[in-house]
Amino acid sequence: MVAQMDAFAELADCLTLGALLDAVRERWGDFELLSHWKQGEFHHDIVISLQGSSDSPCEALVVAANCNGGIKEVLGFDEPPERSALWHGRCPENPEFEGELPDIRGMARTHHWFDPCELLKPDARSELRSEFRRRRRGGGWEPTD
Repeated sequence: MVAQMDAFAELADCLTLGALLDAVRERWGDFELLSHWKQGEFHHDIVISLQGSSDSPCEALVVAANCNGGIKEVLGFDEPPERSALWHGRCPENPEFEGELPDIRGMARTHHWFDPCELLKPDARSELRSEFRRRRRGGGWEPTD
């Protein structure tokens, strides 16, 4: 288990999404981008599959990044989580998220990390003027069409 935890810390230490993806490719070969989810203006979850590698520490990685591609957190799972379950695991008191999160195989956080539930509050910071934004399901802001 220590080697697996070290792998997650090494990935998080890349600090940027591009560097992390390069490290994944170098260490385990090709990967498959499964999903890219935004929650609010400032949070991205990138879900990638490592199923092609027999020596990877997990089957699926979730990389949480800020709006500039700075890595906040790396999570490893045996199967890709559902979006709502991932956020329910992070913010269980939020009634708009539900689902069972698969067991976390490993996790590492960086200095970019902060409580993601803060982004979901009604008074969360936004770079969009109020007339040009709407609340996302679960919280956070997105531009209006």
